[in-house]
Amino acid sequence: MKKLIALLFALTLVLTACAASAEDVITLKIAHIGPTTGAAALYGLATLHGAEVAVDEINAAGGKYQIELINEDDEHNVEKVINAYNAALDAGAQMILGTTTSKPCEAAGAQGNADRVFFLTPSASSTAVIEDKDNVFQVCFTDPNQGSASAQYIAGHQLGTKIAVIYNNADVYSIGIRDTFVEEAATLGLEIVSEETFTDETTDFTVQVGKAQEAGAEIVFLPMYYTPASLILKTAADKNYKPIFFGVDGMDGILSVEGFDTSLAEGVMLLTPFVATSEDEKVKSFVAKYQEKYNETPIQFAADAYDGVYILVAAAEKAGITSDMAYDEVCDLMIEAMLNIEVEGLTGSMTWDESGAVTKTPMAATIVNGVYVFED
Repeated sequence: MKKLIALLFALTLVLTACAASAEDVITLKIAHIGPTTGAAALYGLATLHGAEVAVDEINAAGGKYQIELINEDDEHNVEKVINAYNAALDAGAQMILGTTTSKPCEAAGAQGNADRVFFLTPSASSTAVIEDKDNVFQVCFTDPNQGSASAQYIAGHQLGTKIAVIYNNADVYSIGIRDTFVEEAATLGLEIVSEETFTDETTDFTVQVGKAQEAGAEIVFLPMYYTPASLILKTAADKNYKPIFFGVDGMDGILSVEGFDTSLAEGVMLLTPFVATSEDEKVKSFVAKYQEKYNETPIQFAADAYDGVYILVAAAEKAGITSDMAYDEVCDLMIEAMLNIEVEGLTGSMTWDESGAVTKTPMAATIVNGVYVFED
């Protein structure tokens, strides 16, 4: 009988300890919002999958935090993003990792500012995303940063002085990068010999590429996403025009465009804080897990979102966020915490200021034999 009582007492202690341990675990409800269907799905799926790898790691580690990841598809649409945002809150989201692209993020972030919902966008880089919104922070560097850094890299590495610019005049992302590139190019003695525009509906780039070729541009600057860039490269090849094509982070994914001859991208340069071929051990580990889970190589957007989950956890710990806190209680605590953390991620060492902009250094990569290779 004494042995039975002792056994029951020991079992009670174990169960009590387990209960106490379970009580110590904090569940964070994070909503990923991005285009997982539609024309920009490559980006939204990348941010979703990158986030999922981070969540798998954190949950498997069995530490202080467990993550419940909610996913909502905004289809890269400024109207549907509000539906996705509302659905995320209805599902109990305490904070949002999103949105993936700039214009939807601007709309959802504004609504979140009114409702007091904290946003960390992995990849929306327009300054309009964070302007007048204290609740929105960025993982990626801003469009102005990309534009000025591109001009500085071209000048500093003496890639050429005669430059053509082709940009989307219907896209805030493209316009923002173009504006600061042109401004910085002027101060560095780079000559813009041709400047042509297009819209989201443009599929024929004969005129834009032809003007660059006629002007003798040694470099064609492409502040745009990968789909129009792939069409421009095809047009240039048809014209036997072989300048240096220099792009930005939105072009990451061009090697995955369906039906695109990737040999046409050989030698293309772009600013990006992440390449999957890096020898960094953290990057190698992430790439291996991503490839095993999704049978594809991660692009920069996936790395941004992976970092984003870890940033949210770091800020939540700093802020003392608990499972029972509602999104409006979480928001101001997360804002304050973001100003007082530094996170070493796959995409660099990051800090934030009150504007919500991240401080980190962009780097340039070149496409060589179908893979991205960091330049010195």
